[in-house]
Amino acid sequence: MILSPLTKHTRSAVGKGLLFLVLLCYLVVVVFPLLWLFYTSLKDDRAIFMSPFSLPEFRHLQWGNFQRAWVGAHFSRYFFNSALVTTTALLASLLLAAMAAYALSRFRLPGGKPVFYLFLSGLMVPGQLAIIPLFFQMRSLGLLDSRLGLTLCYIAGSFPFAVFILAGFFKTLPSSLHEAAQIDGCSEWRAFWSIMLPLARPGLITVAIFQFLGFWNEFFTAFLFMSGAGSEQIRTLPLGLANIAIASQYRSDWGTAFAGLVLVTIPTLIFYVLLQRHLVKGITMGALKG
Repeated sequence: MILSPLTKHTRSAVGKGLLFLVLLCYLVVVVFPLLWLFYTSLKDDRAIFMSPFSLPEFRHLQWGNFQRAWVGAHFSRYFFNSALVTTTALLASLLLAAMAAYALSRFRLPGGKPVFYLFLSGLMVPGQLAIIPLFFQMRSLGLLDSRLGLTLCYIAGSFPFAVFILAGFFKTLPSSLHEAAQIDGCSEWRAFWSIMLPLARPGLITVAIFQFLGFWNEFFTAFLFMSGAGSEQIRTLPLGLANIAIASQYRSDWGTAFAGLVLVTIPTLIFYVLLQRHLVKGITMGALKG
């Protein structure tokens, strides 16, 4: 049966309407928990327990929750520690992984493929399996309860994923650019740093987004490696948030706990919003050629 143009147009409109409705429902499911988190952080404990899903009264907004979290619960210190560890691990991991991925993808090196598959095998091993030998290794090196030790663990743990994505991305870059740079007298380092690395920006941003989310919100490794009595000054935000949650069970200071959650969430949202337009492009170009 041949459908009339009007029938086709109606079906198309209905299909778009259903798709819009599904996406709208998905938006509500994703956004509502964030909104609930933000406005709950402005309530006192009684309002949180008596009416957990209602909006706070404008006259009784508890901005003091953020002050208690930032100053009283030492979130300013935890924020600095997280920012330092995350930034250092992110920059070092991106630079080292970019150099390794460039060499493995652009040159025919002896044993290059086995080395690449060795990196790839790191994606197949759960990090929890390596945590015990890693703990003893860090202890023997004297790196427990230190920001340096945690940073090195983050770099090592994120390296396989970064190499896998960036190696696939470097393969998509035309070889003629590298050859033209060599003809112009560029060394391998200059060609990599000035030409190939800037062209790999979408791939670098893709890796940076995933690694930032992982480093900033990581709890398990930080908890194991910074659980000593003298590590209070160097603990990261997730550990500080856990301290607030534990204390809240005894003091019922849930407003401070929710304010702490907001402080952890805001940098993640800002980082993702600023760079999310590069995410799909970087994954597509890197994964299809990997």
